Parts: sequence; C-alpha cells; structure tokens
Amino acid sequence: MLFNSTRFVFFFPIVVAAYFALPFRFRWVLLLAASYYFYACWRVEYSVLLIISTLVDYSAAIMMGRTAQKRVRRRYLILSIGANLGLLFVFKYYNFFRGAVAAGLSGVNVACPLPVSHFLLPLGISFYTFQTMSYVIEVYRGRQRPEKHLGIFALYVSFFPQLVAGPIERSYNLLPQFAVGPFEKHRFDYDRVTNGMKLMAWGFFKKVVIADRLAVIVDHVYGDPTQYEGFGLTLATVLFAFQIFCDFSGYSDIAIGAAQVLGFKLMQNFRRPYFATSVAEFWRRWHISLSTWFRDYVYIPLGGNRVALPRWYLNIIVVFLLSGLWHGANWTFLVWGGLHAAYMLAGRAGRPVRERVAGALGLTKRPRIEQGIRMLTTFALVTFAWIFFRAPSLSEALYIVRNLPSGWGVLLSPAQIVDTIGSMCSLPDFLFVLAMIVVMECGHVLQARGNVIEFLAQRPVWVRWPVYSALVWCIFLFGIFTHKEFIYFRF
Repeated sequence: MLFNSTRFVFFFPIVVAAYFALPFRFRWVLLLAASYYFYACWRVEYSVLLIISTLVDYSAAIMMGRTAQKRVRRRYLILSIGANLGLLFVFKYYNFFRGAVAAGLSGVNVACPLPVSHFLLPLGISFYTFQTMSYVIEVYRGRQRPEKHLGIFALYVSFFPQLVAGPIERSYNLLPQFAVGPFEKHRFDYDRVTNGMKLMAWGFFKKVVIADRLAVIVDHVYGDPTQYEGFGLTLATVLFAFQIFCDFSGYSDIAIGAAQVLGFKLMQNFRRPYFATSVAEFWRRWHISLSTWFRDYVYIPLGGNRVALPRWYLNIIVVFLLSGLWHGANWTFLVWGGLHAAYMLAGRAGRPVRERVAGALGLTKRPRIEQGIRMLTTFALVTFAWIFFRAPSLSEALYIVRNLPSGWGVLLSPAQIVDTIGSMCSLPDFLFVLAMIVVMECGHVLQARGNVIEFLAQRPVWVRWPVYSALVWCIFLFGIFTHKEFIYFRF
C-alpha cells in the first residue's frame, strides 16, 4: 500500500480510530494485523518472506538467550545473518551475480550454466532484513534482551509506517515501545496527534507536490539523455538531487508522523543534508538510519578509524561499496558508492591543502563565506554522484558525464534557455516547482533554528492556521496523485 494512495487515506484513519478504541492489551494485535495487511496489499507472497525472516531471527535470539557460551551464540548469529543475507542474495542479487559470471565466462567462450531468476524483488526486503539483523547482533553482543513474545517481535519487524522504506530502527529504541506496559502511555493526546499529522502533511507536500513534479522532468531527460547537452543534463541532475531528497525524506516524514499519531517515536532519518559542508557531514545528515547501521555493524567492527591509515582507507572503501550494493544490484550503484568513498579519502588527504588555500585567500577570517563555498562544493560532488545513482545503466551514466562540458553556449541566449527548459516541461510548471523548492528550503532554514511545528504552535491562531491551510490546499490543488511509488521502494 502506498502512502500516496486512496487506499491509505481510508486505511490510516480506520487503524487510528480502532487503535485508540481498543483496550491497551489488544493494541499490538491490531497493529500487527494492520501491518501485514499493509504489506500484503502489494503481493500476498511477499508476506511469506517477512514471516520467514521474523521466525528465523526470533528463534536465533531466543536460543542465544539460553546459553552463555560465546561459541554457541556465534553459531546462532551466523545462522541468522546467513539466512537474511541468503534471502537478499536470492531475491535481489542473484541475477547481478549471474550476469557477472556470464560476462567473465564469455571472455573464454564458455556459456554460463546458471539459469536466470524470475523472482520479483520483494518490497522493503533490504530494510526489514537489516532491522532484524541489527536486533540479532545486539542480542549476541548482550546489549539487547531476547524478545520472548513472538507477536511483539513480529510487530517490531513489520510495523507498517516504516516497514517498506525505513527508518531502519534499532531494537533498543522500538521494541520497548511495543511492550504492553508502554502501550498504556499511548493515550490520545491532541497535541501529539495533530503534530504527527502536520509532519505527515509536510511529507506529502514534499512527495506529491515537489518530488513527483520533478520526476516528470528528470524522467524525460534521463529517459533519453542523447537529446540533451551539458546545460540540460546538469539541470536534470540537480533537479534529481532535490527529487530524491523530497521523495525519500517525504516518506520518512510521513512514516515518523504516522507513528507519532499512534504514540511511537521513530528515529530521525534526514537532517538538512544539502546544507552539509563536507561529504562526511552529508552522510551524518542523509539516510541516517542506514549510515549509522553501516557505522555500527560494519565500519566499527572493521576497526573504524582506530587503525593504520591504509587500513582506514580500506574500511571506507568497503563500507561505501557495500552501501552502494545495498541500494541495488547494478554497477551504477557500485560506482556511486565508490565515488563517495573517493570523496571521503580525498577529503582527508586534502585537508592540509584546503586549510592552506583557505588561509591564503583569507577565508578563515570570513567563516560564512568559507562555509558557503564548502556547502556548494559538497552539493556539487554529491549531485555529480547522483548521475550514477539515477542512470539506468553504466553506459548511459558515462554518456551523461562525457557530455556535461558541452553545449553551455545556451546560457548566452535567454531564448535558448527557455527552449531547453520547454523541451523538458512547460515553463509555468518549471517555475512553480522551483518556487516550491524555495519554500521547502526556507522551512529547512527555520528548522535549523528550532522545531518548526513547535514554533508555529506558539503563534496566534490567525498566523498558524493560514499556514496549515495553505499547505493542505497546496497538496490537493497541485499534488500529482498518480500513485507513483517512492524511489526507495526499489531497494
């Protein structure tokens, strides 16, 4: 079920009304049933894998809780991780692996013996497998007690607001909120419920008003990049940077807001990432639940930054290549991850040079100017990497990169600029979506100074209600309601 669908418009209010009407001890049953219905609306078969993952990790954690022998506990940990990664491999990476094998064998004129898989990629599999793996790892480390209630654990795995595209929650944050005792704290609270609905509205605004309108432009250009040169390709790539942010952070806002309405607190997943002044800072602001997952369960176990410099380089490369592969079974995602690894390595190696240049130019005495330059540089690097993320194939991505320097003469002619934009979409649509991006970024600037929802709540009625009304009317009047999937549903 899509958040931006008519079905969800009816589903969510019914679940909320039933949730607050039920006695506390039965609410987990309602949420579990609602979560499986939410997931099964795509394909009922997907639920089987969700159940398998739940049962395997529940059983592994229970068995680890029954023994103090590290050797035995490690066996159950390996069993759990192997099962989860095995599901990911079969349903997400098998054909990619087979393609690589076939390409290698074709070089020696040998046919690939592996058959092509026709399995469909189950929605959200990368998200809920990582969430359950983190739980089992924390149990193994002794930081999380095994959850003995199978129903509560199943709800932790399948909680519908964040099931399909995160945030990837940690067990020590979400599981305690599902215990029967804490449910008693989830009474109907007007301020909490309305604040959650406001956050959901902000997420819908970013998705249907901005992201889906940008998608029309970006899809047109990336669908046939040979029709454009440097200016058009660059413009489409910059717009994709905002599209993917609005699409994914919009989903996170809706998920966090929906959970808040019910009385649950999910972790923050985005923190104004395009205001970052370095690529390292970008990853502390972008898809926080995934970046911290790789930090806690891959980067730190590899030694983190407490190792020799060459080993640290290797750790960074491994983490970002795995992050790229997590996003999809395509060489484009590996290149995207590799680019970010290169940015990180170059950022550390070039720090002394940057500091000397900044000092020579007097930028250290003008911190705001220096910060602005670093912010624009970081945005340019991240946006360049988005080319490989968005392009359907590596050859198309390389075509775009090769043609970025050409065709910039159009900037000397306003008429040619208008013609280029007009070939992507109508000029009024383009100007409208730019205005909406400005509105969103103004909201982010205010957010940097404090919680915008709380700030508005403290304003007089004649101030805050026109703002709320304008947001809602903007969604209904200018939103694109074609049930377009969120980008991260593909991962």
